[in-house]
Formats: sequence, C-alpha cells, structure tokens
Amino acid sequence: MTGFRLTSFGAQASFAGVPERSIAEIGDARVVILGAPFDWGTTHRPGARFGPKAVREADYLDPDGERPHLDTGIDPLKVLRVVDVGDVPIIPGYVDESVDAIRHAVASVSRAGAVPLVIGGDHTITFPNAGGVADVHGFGEIALIHFDAHADTGDSHYGKLLGHGTPMRRLIESGAVPGHRFVQIGLRGYWPDPPVVAWMRTQGMRSFFMSEIVDRGLNAVVDDAVTHAADGAKGVFVSVDIDVVDPAAAPGTGTPEPGGLTSRQLLDTVRRLGRDLNVLGADVVEVSPAYDTSDITALLANRVILELLNGMAQRHLAG
Repeated sequence: MTGFRLTSFGAQASFAGVPERSIAEIGDARVVILGAPFDWGTTHRPGARFGPKAVREADYLDPDGERPHLDTGIDPLKVLRVVDVGDVPIIPGYVDESVDAIRHAVASVSRAGAVPLVIGGDHTITFPNAGGVADVHGFGEIALIHFDAHADTGDSHYGKLLGHGTPMRRLIESGAVPGHRFVQIGLRGYWPDPPVVAWMRTQGMRSFFMSEIVDRGLNAVVDDAVTHAADGAKGVFVSVDIDVVDPAAAPGTGTPEPGGLTSRQLLDTVRRLGRDLNVLGADVVEVSPAYDTSDITALLANRVILELLNGMAQRHLAG
C-alpha cells in the first residue's frame, strides 16, 4: 500500500476535503473558505464557536471524489477551485481583537481576487466579514442579502457596540453597507422593538417578514430581493443565519424562533442568488452543535454552502 485514502467517516481538516492553503498561498482559487470560531456575541445559547468544525465535518461524501450536483451536473468545488485556509486565529474572550483579525483575513482574501466564504461563529462576525469585503470593493458599493429570524439592527449589545444583535446596524453606521442596499429575508418573532424597526425604515432597508413570504410566496420575494440588490451595486454579500430555517429542521442554533423557512426553500434560494448575482463574499453563521440533533443543522449549513457555490459556478460557466 503506497498511501492512505480519506474516508467520509474520518476527521476532515477542510470543507468537503478541498485543498488546504494559507492566505498567502491561495493561488488561482476563486473561493476561499475561512472559519471564524467566535461566539462572544451571543445572548442566549452559546457554542457557535464550534460551528466551523461541525460544518466542515457534516458530510458523508467521499472527500477525494467528484461532487457533481444532480440538477446541474456541476462540481462547484472544481469549477471555482475552492480552497480552505482554516480558522482565523481568535483570542478567547477578546471581542475587538478577534473582530479585527477576522476583518483583516477577509480583506486579504478579497484583495487577492477571491471570494471569502466564512463559516461562523455567531452573527457578530458579519460586521468584519462584510466590512472586510467593503474595504476592498468600496464602502457603499456592495449590497447585503441577509437571511435571519432577527434583524440584528440593535443600537447596542448590553451597552456594547459589538454583538450578534448589532452587526447590520454597525455596517450601516460605518458606511460599509448603506441601508438602502440591505435586503433581509425571513424576519419574525418578537425582536427588535418598534423604535429599532422605525430606524430600519428610515435607513431604506428592505425587510421581508415571514408573514409577507407566506402571503406572496418566496419566489416573488426573492424576485424583489434580486432586483433590489442588483440595483447599482458592484456585487453582494450573502449572510445566512441558520435560524432563518424553522427550528424543526435546524435545532442546533443559539436563538431558535419557530415558523421559519424550510430547508428546501433556503437551499433553492441561495443557489439562485449565486447564479443571478455577483457574489463578492458570504457567511453562514449561528450553528451551535451542542444543541443539534443528529447533526442536521450542521449538515444543512454544509449544503447551504455547496448550493451557493453551485449557483456561483453556474454563473461563472455562463459568463
């Protein structure tokens, strides 16, 4: 025997077995996977720091094999030459320093001409993720499509600026992503309060509540989202909080809210966004493995990434 073959039941150091690289050695990769094991912004159930590991390993397919999508016949990992640079070094308990490290890593990937795709981590990390992309592509020049049960537009987080309830507000206030370039899909529940919702409207944010999705249908909502995001922007950042999905299908998250999207709806939608829009960056956040059941939340997050990549590969091959 001349070597060892990787198996689906062995530990995986990279997403779906893609090549491991450093940020300085990404070469001609079009997409770079990064992990951000950060959850010091949570307000309820912690544990999203373990999300990157769980999402990377939630896969039964042969890491050495081909991955053609059944619908499209495309292996997006090969078409986009996806690589994984591992986890951003996080300093436990130090929010500002960790956020700065994430932003620097994301900006470095963008500056190298690749699309950063970050596995979280709690939703705090979207502030440095989308901010790092804006550092390269221009403040005010990118749109953001945000899937979530919660708006994440709070004025503060227990008196602090950074937390998983504030990243979208921080992006708007910093100028990285102006309010009129925001699209939010799947909002529901009992937060934020009316003054914050009123602030969102004054910023021109386009927020689709689940009630509107039920009334009009998801396809019509996504039609509007694509039109809104494509209007005058260089490209989009896609941020997926896994709690946008009903907790029956995604229990492993910190702040579950009943009544969300189905997993099928989310998968189809992110693939469409990858195909129809110029994706400049993305993240998938709030997977908290300690609360998962049979790894179904981590597996869903893994497939969200693959479906988004498949849409991006379709766009690349058509272009």
